[in-house]
Amino acid sequence: MSLLEIRNLTKVFPLGESIFGGGATGEVRAVDDVSFNIESGETVGLVGESGSGKSTLGRLILRLVEPTSGTVRFNRQDLLAVSSGEMRRLRSQMQIIFQDPFGSLDPRMRVEDIISEPLIIHRNTANQEMSQNKKGSTLRIRVGELLRAVGLDESAMRRFPHEFSGGQRQRIVIARALALRPKFIVADEPVSALDVSVGAQVVNLMARLQRDFGLTYLFISHSMPVVRYLATRIAVMYRGKIVEIGTTEQITSEPKHPYTRSLLEATPKVAV
Repeated sequence: MSLLEIRNLTKVFPLGESIFGGGATGEVRAVDDVSFNIESGETVGLVGESGSGKSTLGRLILRLVEPTSGTVRFNRQDLLAVSSGEMRRLRSQMQIIFQDPFGSLDPRMRVEDIISEPLIIHRNTANQEMSQNKKGSTLRIRVGELLRAVGLDESAMRRFPHEFSGGQRQRIVIARALALRPKFIVADEPVSALDVSVGAQVVNLMARLQRDFGLTYLFISHSMPVVRYLATRIAVMYRGKIVEIGTTEQITSEPKHPYTRSLLEATPKVAV
């Protein structure tokens, strides 16, 4: 069953105003009439060069950026038609992992507060009725479970983001994304800021977490080898459009579009 249905999704950004007045001088179609589905439990890899519209598409799906036109259905519910209150509830089921792990963490907050923040914001009625001591104890237990799930020790709770390596910070970001037990995660270039070996560890972690938590991913990357390893299907984006989509085997073995072939040809070959 399709968890997400994206139809004719478009985002147009106006260019700067003319020095003579009269409004915008032009427009940029960052995402241009994009349609595809994401099935529950799968990983769709979205690949393309910088500026192709990949990150904008990921943000449009989550309504972090409002689309110019089109529809996004999550569990058959039109995300662009729901109220702000309903959208807030749905956000607990959809999370994002950003490219820069340090920039996406508040340097003034301890790890315990960073991971527990979404739990507090989206707390349910039962949590609201808890005593303060009970609530704090429950949160601490949950944060400890999440840290262990991403391969960190509970001692990390009292430390600040600057005390960790880049790979450890990205693990903290992933733990925060998992806090509300989402169904769907947009991973926006989650390993591009990391060393190759550390990035490989994070990719393996994400593959394990997908199995353990039953996650569905949109994995955005410019690296075909990373996407080939993790994704069940690959969508190739060029100048705001999806120019080719298929299974990982189809895209990597029998690419149809010239741009897809150029991406594969640019992939370094490993000598054996």
